[in-house]
Amino acid sequence: MKKIGLGLLVLFVIIAGALFWLRDNLDGLVRDAIVEYGSEMTQAKVSVGNVKIDAVNGECVISNFVVGNPTGFKTPYAFKVDEFTVALDPASITDDVITVRKIAIIAPEVIYEKGARMTNFDAIQKNIAEYLGPSDSEPTPGKKLIVEEFKMLDSKAQATAEFMDGETVTVALPNLTKRNIGKAEGGITPGELGQRIAGAMERQLLKAVSFDQLGKAARQAGGAIGDAAGDAMDGLKSLF
Repeated sequence: MKKIGLGLLVLFVIIAGALFWLRDNLDGLVRDAIVEYGSEMTQAKVSVGNVKIDAVNGECVISNFVVGNPTGFKTPYAFKVDEFTVALDPASITDDVITVRKIAIIAPEVIYEKGARMTNFDAIQKNIAEYLGPSDSEPTPGKKLIVEEFKMLDSKAQATAEFMDGETVTVALPNLTKRNIGKAEGGITPGELGQRIAGAMERQLLKAVSFDQLGKAARQAGGAIGDAAGDAMDGLKSLF
């Protein structure tokens, strides 16, 4: 009995130590998961500076979050934000479908780039879709999400295209609010959530930016003699 009691004590110490390590390293594990799976899904470099989790309140603050561009695009990133907050319902964490009370992204920086065949946001959505596989394939096991509120406020957006020779124009991007994402389906995967958010962002960018109009202005201004490049950029910027 003494040996059994000693064995149980050792096992308890090992389990307690593992739980203590997990608690102290959970922030780092989540950060690494975001970087690894985010990069795989988007086929772009995803980086995270820090993750801070408040397990009691179900809040997670992610800082220095950057989504780079897929291969073939010249701008340094598609999206970056100094800090954003994700708030979960702690009671739902052990359920198959986790309730996300809110995702709040304040003052992100967005670069919308038109490449030879598609935009960087088109490419990101395409890569995520390929990562998820065909829509009629077997459901992927794992946790799903319902997001009660997603909001992205005070965005700073720039647009550029191949004919702009590396220059960008600043565009006004309206605030974005979406509610009950995934509720109708009974929950969606993190990849599907990322695809929907990227799609919603691009729809707003399409409303704010007309690459056809930019190209027309560039062609008209580019015919001038002398400071043609500077005149072209002045003409493009005047559109916004």
